[in-house]
Amino acid sequence: MKKLNIPTAFNKIDEHWSPHIAGKVNNQEVRLAKIEGSFEWHHHDGIDEAFFVIKGAFTMRFRDQDVAMNTGDFIVVPAGVEHMPVADEECWIMMIEDAGTLNTGEQVSERSKHDLPIL
Repeated sequence: MKKLNIPTAFNKIDEHWSPHIAGKVNNQEVRLAKIEGSFEWHHHDGIDEAFFVIKGAFTMRFRDQDVAMNTGDFIVVPAGVEHMPVADEECWIMMIEDAGTLNTGEQVSERSKHDLPIL
């Protein structure tokens, strides 16, 4: 068994938009990431994705609305729904999704992360 202090774990993350695995629960990964700026529009076929804001704020953009996310907020993006996170300033987030889920969803780009570091 391994204990991890979540706020301290963010000190090990040097790059924005680079998820790190904090732990695994069954077939799910708990991932931590620092985000800043805009990501890209993407979706995950057959996979829901949960976001929890640890520190800061960002906007989860959907094709039909924007949702403001602040420290302590939680949202689940249903499978197949296009979304794009945008953070004006650095924001720390926790994500929960199926193990092996590509961060860029169904499209591969220069921002795709295939082998996530474990904290």
